[in-house]
Amino acid sequence: MFRAVFYTGLFTVLGTGLITYFLVQQVTTGLYQERLEQVQIEATTALVDARNQYESLSFSEPQSEEAAIAVLDNVGGPAAQQHRGIILIGLEDTATPYMADTSTAALPLSIIGSDLRESVLADRQSQFWQPVGIPVSGGQPEPGIVFGMHVSIAGQSYGLFFVYDFSSVQENIHFVFRIFIIAAAAMLLLNILIAAWVARTVVRPVSYAAEVSERIAEGQLEQRLAVVGEDEIARLGVSFNRMASTLQEQITQLANLSKMQQRFVSDVSHELRTPLTTISMAASMLHESREDFDPISQRSTELLHHQVERFQALLADLLEMSRFDAGAAELSISDVDLLSLAREVLIAAAPLAEQAGAEMNIVVQREPESAAAQSAAGEGDFIAEVDRRRIDRILRNLINNAIEHAEGRPVDLIIAASPTSVGIAVRDHGIGMTPAEVAHVFDRFWRADPARARTTGGSGLGLSIATEDTRLHQGSLDAWGQKGQGSCFRLVLPRHQGQPYRAAPLSLPPVYRPQDRERITAESQGFIVGEITHDRVHEQSLYPQEDSS
Repeated sequence: MFRAVFYTGLFTVLGTGLITYFLVQQVTTGLYQERLEQVQIEATTALVDARNQYESLSFSEPQSEEAAIAVLDNVGGPAAQQHRGIILIGLEDTATPYMADTSTAALPLSIIGSDLRESVLADRQSQFWQPVGIPVSGGQPEPGIVFGMHVSIAGQSYGLFFVYDFSSVQENIHFVFRIFIIAAAAMLLLNILIAAWVARTVVRPVSYAAEVSERIAEGQLEQRLAVVGEDEIARLGVSFNRMASTLQEQITQLANLSKMQQRFVSDVSHELRTPLTTISMAASMLHESREDFDPISQRSTELLHHQVERFQALLADLLEMSRFDAGAAELSISDVDLLSLAREVLIAAAPLAEQAGAEMNIVVQREPESAAAQSAAGEGDFIAEVDRRRIDRILRNLINNAIEHAEGRPVDLIIAASPTSVGIAVRDHGIGMTPAEVAHVFDRFWRADPARARTTGGSGLGLSIATEDTRLHQGSLDAWGQKGQGSCFRLVLPRHQGQPYRAAPLSLPPVYRPQDRERITAESQGFIVGEITHDRVHEQSLYPQEDSS
């Protein structure tokens, strides 16, 4: 509304200014030309008459000087009506002038310029005129025009000049200009009021519609616009309300369907636990007694035992996902040393890595100045407020997936910290992923190769659960992959819950030196096996300024 009023006022000022300027110019020209033509006719008649009278005088008579002065009185008769003054000036230097220079209406002789005098003296038959400024005591000179003609008195050259006052024309022009200014100001005010009213009429319903839209976006689906009238704004309100009603119905249907699905998954998972427990007990008994069976039954028993274990894991994951969907998942926060936790997870996964032929390593990235202090104090610079059970589950899932897809190549866990966050990256050098696969790697039950066998018996929900656990910690879990070069998953957690971190302490994929690896095996004892630090030269990616995730 402000812009509409502002531009309306601006264009009104520009338009009325141009129109006022044009009209004032036209009025000024008209008044000036009319007055000029009037006084020019009168001056021509009076000057010619005066010159004829001077030519008819006989200057040899004694009364000739009085007669010459009387001529001035005769031609000055109607001067009051024409606002005219008379000046008689000798044009030639004469020792004994016949008549002294004379002026009426207290006009100074200097008002007649030398150019006009010379022109009158040079051409004794023509009439000349010139604009002048008539002096006014205590004020600015008023506009005027001088008409002059040569007259001969007693054989001497004189200039007879009529001075006409144009101040009345100037006053009329000023009056007209003031009228136009008042009219322009009135038009400006009127246009601003009209623009404000129109803008308010249009903007207010739109602003109200925006407010209602924001309420609907916040979840108040019952909000509607008040429709008044039958104009375009009213039609917009009707269409908006119809759209809001349709959206409310669809959102309600989707919400109910989602609740039904969540409840169905939760109910089915809970209902399956009882029979699955019974089947698990029977499968365990059969598996313990498999040595007494024939080879075919023995193999069937082993398959049954492993598939029941996978079924139990899948059921546990489904129950966990149902808690996430229902918003019932909560964190049990405590101060956890993530470096110690990472070592525990690596040692626990060592038998699986040895079975797959994959070497497991850990790379600890520290700043050099903190390495010396931490060598005596332990590993406290990787402490964060987290739920230990959930972070343990995330790391186990990432490490087991890396071992499964490493194809016998090394699996590295890189850990680094910043003042506001701790980052852990799990890097394998196996088959890798394409960017399209990376985009779906966190989807539920998604697999890059559906025909690939699951050697670790996963449920297909591990990364989805890891994503939800990370979201509860207000952190981030990102993936990178490239075919033939392996893949990398990076977990970044804030040190303190409720305080977001500024930047990830690890790039994706992280940059580290192979010689900085510390190998982890099943025989590793304890969790402090010598600290590995970096030189400054190799820490260019530890604290990036910005992170795309």
